[in-house]
Amino acid sequence: MNKKYVVIKCGGSVLEKLPHSFYQNVVDLQKQGEWQPIIVHGGGPLISKLLKQTGVPTTFVNGLRVTTQEVLDVVEMALSGSINKQIVRKLVEAEGKAFGISGIDGGLLTAKPVDNKEDMGFVGEVTNVNTMIIKDLVEKGFIPIISPIGIDESGERFNINADMAASAVAQSLGAKLCYISDIPGIYEEKNGQKHIFHQLDQVKANQLIDLGVIAGGMIPKVQSAIKALHQHVLEVSIIDGIEPDGLWQFMQGKEIGTRILLNKEGKSHV
Repeated sequence: MNKKYVVIKCGGSVLEKLPHSFYQNVVDLQKQGEWQPIIVHGGGPLISKLLKQTGVPTTFVNGLRVTTQEVLDVVEMALSGSINKQIVRKLVEAEGKAFGISGIDGGLLTAKPVDNKEDMGFVGEVTNVNTMIIKDLVEKGFIPIISPIGIDESGERFNINADMAASAVAQSLGAKLCYISDIPGIYEEKNGQKHIFHQLDQVKANQLIDLGVIAGGMIPKVQSAIKALHQHVLEVSIIDGIEPDGLWQFMQGKEIGTRILLNKEGKSHV
């Protein structure tokens, strides 16, 4: 029987707030056997904190961090050295087996510079995912935890936006993709109230980007979601990881957060 995968992306801001039940959901999901979870994580707040402490300047362009070699040293230390291992420990506490790995290890994430390299520095995009590594870890009973640092054929490192890295991993495996956030989904504020878009197609999503409703770090999240749907990803959702059992509900097909589709009929290219 072919294994079914779900790629779970956890942003740095939400990691600090995730309850124990989230990690328990991940472990239970794996033990249930139908879906194999893979976590790809970010680490923005810790990276920003460490950059401030070390006095290294940093800026953002369209939600992506401009990355010099100095910035990259700090990014790699925060992602691969600290946050990755924290997630492994949390899953062990939930009686799971987790294996932390960087995109550099074994050439897991091959990368190239983004198009506007002169503006962005060592920011990369994924060109290939070594799925054999992921499948081997899963086969041995581990939950892979991936730090989104990529490498090219010459050994150069790249900082990869975690949303885009998660999307690339999901594409390579034909997986479900679930972005864990600390908001209830994509929403619009009207008269002081949040109106959640439980379903968005790519036309509406692009309109919301143009209108500024979708802004900042949410832009690459939505763009990578749409790209993923064009490339054989089964389903993409943005859900609130703080909500008890939010991940479990998502995996049971409940309407939670925002589900992103290619068109109003809900068809994706699978």
